[in-house]
Amino acid sequence: MDVEQVATDKKNIVRRGVSFALVAVVAFGAGLSFGNTGSVSSLVSHLPLVGDQLNSTPDESADLADFWKAWNALNANYVITHASSTLPTTKEKIFGAISGLAAAYGDPYTTFFPPKEAKAFAENISGSFAGIGAELDIKDGILTVIAPLKNTPAERAGVKAGDLIAAIDGKSTDGFSTEEAVSKIRGPLGTTVSLTLVRNGKPIDVKIVRDTIQVPETDDGIDAKSGVYHIALYEFTANSADLFNQAFKRFKASGSKKLVVDLRSNPGGYLDSAVDIASHFLPNGATVVTEDFGGKETNTVHSSLGYNDLPQGTKVVVLIDAGSASASEILAGALQDSKVATLIGTKSFGKGSVQTLLDLDGGSLKVTIARWITPAGHWIMGNGVTPDITVPYTPEDAAAKKDPQMARAIQFLTTGK
Repeated sequence: MDVEQVATDKKNIVRRGVSFALVAVVAFGAGLSFGNTGSVSSLVSHLPLVGDQLNSTPDESADLADFWKAWNALNANYVITHASSTLPTTKEKIFGAISGLAAAYGDPYTTFFPPKEAKAFAENISGSFAGIGAELDIKDGILTVIAPLKNTPAERAGVKAGDLIAAIDGKSTDGFSTEEAVSKIRGPLGTTVSLTLVRNGKPIDVKIVRDTIQVPETDDGIDAKSGVYHIALYEFTANSADLFNQAFKRFKASGSKKLVVDLRSNPGGYLDSAVDIASHFLPNGATVVTEDFGGKETNTVHSSLGYNDLPQGTKVVVLIDAGSASASEILAGALQDSKVATLIGTKSFGKGSVQTLLDLDGGSLKVTIARWITPAGHWIMGNGVTPDITVPYTPEDAAAKKDPQMARAIQFLTTGK
């Protein structure tokens, strides 16, 4: 969302984003950056370092008197009132304070994981897992389904992109981070999790049996009637660029000059894959996306590798929806801004920030360090990518097995209107 290797030389960065796939895979593209040894990225390499490579110099401008007053008041006055309660250790109290400090920034992607949660987070980004198969994120402060992954328990249970998750196993998700939601939804293979969803203002209760999630990659083929070739991409994994390259060769061999790239319900993935795929459509050196560090570092421009092998005269449509996030938005935005493709569908999710993961005494501090900007200067974060032609896809369409967005793409490619 996702995981990236970050060499100390910024030019070698490979980023993978992290929203959360299925409850436990990884939504990508917006970037989790790791040092090439699993330590911190070059973002902090200029700081005075201690054992965990983080700067421990006190900030003399910070008045911590109120913090110590609260610390001492709790130590002096707190009484256990529940049989199951225990007094926190000193380390647990410090971790709690760090969690609160991260939360004070008001960014759902900046958070602290104590050691137990940090271990679970590491498992989440390992690739294959037992879960339900839905990409999750926080949107407008509410736990939201970005998209159910294709052929997963979530999709089979009827979970839809844009569903709000109000409760997990009867417990309200109010105030939950994606990481907390992941920890609640994941569980042993074959067990059941109950979700209370809100769709169009109405609550829906669903029970989903957890399964091992294997993320599908691509699908492609030609519509014999219209001659339109489609390539659907379901994730931006480490293999996606190669798989897209193979599909793209089949497209060129077909002789079609009408191409649909379907990024609907694609929650993102490796930035390198998005850049590689964009390189089929853009000349060498053309900007795919800019990584903006807000003045704290020099911006990094990720450019086309210049395959530029789209057959001359080919018309391209990219399909997007509210489930298209991070790397999907990067690719769609680049092709739209470069006027290579026409975007059809609905507005994308709006996941356009980059996080780095810092080791902290057995825990992990995830910090937003940059934002993605399209070639024309549009911020993806919170704004998403707006299609050139808006076409909704309603529950009634799904029930009737109709695809008005694909139908509109075919109409546009065959008639030019």
